[in-house]
Amino acid sequence: MTVAEQLEIIKRGAVEILVERDLEEKLTKSLKSGVPLKIKAGFDPTAPDLHLGHTVLLHKMRQFQQLGHEIYFLIGDFTGMIGDPTGKSETRKVLTREDVLKNAETYKEQVFKILDPEKTRVVFNSEWLGKLTASDMIGLASKYTVARMLEREDFSNRFTNQLPISIHEFMYPLVQGYDSVALNADVELGGTDQKFNLLVGRELQREWGQLPQTVITMPLLEGLDGVNKMSKSLGNYIGINEPADEIFGKIMSISDELMLRYYELLSDMSLVELQQLKGDIKTGAVHPMAAKKRLGREMVARYHGDNAAAEAEQNFIRRFRDNQTPDEMTEITLLAASDKILLGKVLAEAGLVKSNSEGRRAIQQGGVKVNGEKVADENLELVCKGDYVLQVGKRRFARVLFG
Repeated sequence: MTVAEQLEIIKRGAVEILVERDLEEKLTKSLKSGVPLKIKAGFDPTAPDLHLGHTVLLHKMRQFQQLGHEIYFLIGDFTGMIGDPTGKSETRKVLTREDVLKNAETYKEQVFKILDPEKTRVVFNSEWLGKLTASDMIGLASKYTVARMLEREDFSNRFTNQLPISIHEFMYPLVQGYDSVALNADVELGGTDQKFNLLVGRELQREWGQLPQTVITMPLLEGLDGVNKMSKSLGNYIGINEPADEIFGKIMSISDELMLRYYELLSDMSLVELQQLKGDIKTGAVHPMAAKKRLGREMVARYHGDNAAAEAEQNFIRRFRDNQTPDEMTEITLLAASDKILLGKVLAEAGLVKSNSEGRRAIQQGGVKVNGEKVADENLELVCKGDYVLQVGKRRFARVLFG
């Protein structure tokens, strides 16, 4: 591919490229010399399972891989024991070496569902960080000032609010940055929340006389609620090791807007095809449900295979049919006054019940479903984004859209 064609693929879904001109020069040099670029992304094995939010970076790595560049999947077995303080309002619990290594092994098993194992170099940063002496660490610490560290929003907030910041947390951006020095990385990928750490890598490379890496930040994927970052703690995640039916069903539950974002960040669909799909949905040539089924099949096939994807789709259709959801139903649009709204209130607004209290009772009695799933929490709040199919009893349905 030409440099321009490579850049078009690399820029897909990316939030920021620092510095794009430098990346273009690196790609040009690589194309002329035949020497691939070194692409690095680090993952601290702080939890055993990966979800689709983690795979945004992996998918971008795969694109670089398909462009012929050298991929370094870096497992932060050393940094994982420090704990990334990014976005944290308090000091993280330090993991044991045993926990980190156990999680690292499960990471290796999962990432090759996306990356080509023959073209991926798996490295552990303990290989070089574990060899640094106390003198080396002091030398590394001398490369950055406390004032610069306090420019980070999370550190600044904790300092202002007189919350503890441990010295070892200041070391995290430095040792992550040193990973780029050890690998002499040309490009480092990371989420937008990692921007500070990635830029530290650029500065340390300059200190060691290397050409600074290009930093590419990717967005943090929203979870099923369409608002918050995908997270197991928030329960809005799709785990890549979840059963095929779970993955497919969760994809089918997302809003139409979020579906297109998932296509952009996770799908192998080309940019031309994606633009066509967006246009077809807008004109009504393709129904959003059909597009979601296609996305669901692709995600399930990636992690469980084609046969499982076909079976998951049929299982979903069967459940959908058994729920006797009508093809036509009352459709209303609600103007959102806030980010969330009580389900009981929405049921009343949609005319499915006479009052908010009746809606709460219907939920308590197990007679309410949202997108085909029974709801048990009478205090459940819906995110005021996208659309929902609501059901009360066996025959009352409504599609609610938020404007």
